Amino acid sequence: MAPPRTLHPTATGPAKPLVDAHQAPQPLILYAGWFCPFVQRVWLVLEEKQLPYQYIEVNPYSKPASLLRLNPRGLVPTLITPSGRALYESSVVCEYLDDAYPSPRPLLPPRDDDDAAYAKARCRLWMDYVGTRIVPAFHRFLQFQPTPEKGSLQGVRREFLDTLRGFAGAMLEDEEGGGGNKGSPWFAGGEEIGMVDLMLAPWVVRLWVFDRYKEGGLGVPAEGEEGDDEVWARWRMWREAVEGRRSVRETGSEREMLEVVYAP
Repeated sequence: MAPPRTLHPTATGPAKPLVDAHQAPQPLILYAGWFCPFVQRVWLVLEEKQLPYQYIEVNPYSKPASLLRLNPRGLVPTLITPSGRALYESSVVCEYLDDAYPSPRPLLPPRDDDDAAYAKARCRLWMDYVGTRIVPAFHRFLQFQPTPEKGSLQGVRREFLDTLRGFAGAMLEDEEGGGGNKGSPWFAGGEEIGMVDLMLAPWVVRLWVFDRYKEGGLGVPAEGEEGDDEVWARWRMWREAVEGRRSVRETGSEREMLEVVYAP
């Protein structure tokens, strides 16, 4: 994370109008940091579900007493519920919002029969895959500094790319097995973006950091390049849909501000 003298204090770019529009008190309060991908997860769910909320920016070097009273760890995201109780850990907060506010549509399949219960459980498996495999591999790749003990940059790059291929491969298997809507870009072939998609979206829109800061870049083959195949084609389809989603665009700040956050 950037030192306090360089970290911009507020959201910029497309995210700034959204923050400005959510300053009035509301029953749901999001304590946030504009630069944090875990915050963006929760923010995306709030936007996709069209819920009213108040956005409060938290300076990570000077956390407000109101936050520390509710969450002594002072972590963001922290969500204050209408009852005044605090929840944190982004995946937990996202599932709470989906359970507490099923309208206008659930982001996880409703459990109204055995097939739907299985579909929901399978989504949770892939949410766990994002949280325990893809996100840690992203940060190992980003933070890698070569030493004899740590191996090579190519090794951590390959580890990360393998996790992305696993995710894209699961979507491809769904299509080949007849699951979901053929041609849908979303995970499990949903008609709309779903919870699994939103769990990974904040890291997808940060993939540029590897081309910016790592020799050899991200390493995903472009269409028609050596190594390209149907799995990477499915990945590109999904990535393009995520990056074009209104909620994803409007919760993102200017890249030059994020460069300060991720610069070595």
